[in-house]
Amino acid sequence: TGQEEPTAAWSALCAGSHHNRVRACDSYGCGGFNSRSDGGSHRGMDIVCGDYGIVNAPFSGNLGGPVGRAVGDSVQYDGVKLYNKGILHCVKIFSIRPYVYFGSVVQGEAMGYVLPLQERFSGITSHLELQMCDGSDPSPFI
Repeated sequence: TGQEEPTAAWSALCAGSHHNRVRACDSYGCGGFNSRSDGGSHRGMDIVCGDYGIVNAPFSGNLGGPVGRAVGDSVQYDGVKLYNKGILHCVKIFSIRPYVYFGSVVQGEAMGYVLPLQERFSGITSHLELQMCDGSDPSPFI
């Protein structure tokens, strides 16, 4: 039918990957949902993707503008919101530079690239971070 089911897995976020791989633990922490990070609970999930790797839309939807997160004492705007009202998915994707911040995207379409993490965190597993807008665990879709 061409319609995505609410429980259907999302497509791979990182171009060239056939599946989404969660970042394992390294000297900077772990990439799993609810893992401990910076003394707090990690409310997102880190998906392995190389520095400057192309990020594809995990599902069809609309871009809802730039999003930020607290980094130390400041807010870092290094993400974009992607939502689809029809399936009720809403995610914030961090550590990326989107090509555009607003408009519609089709599942699998290139939407930006991963910002380089190696320059600031030598030896970290390069990745992007997914956070569900409602704070829930994205694992069922990965």
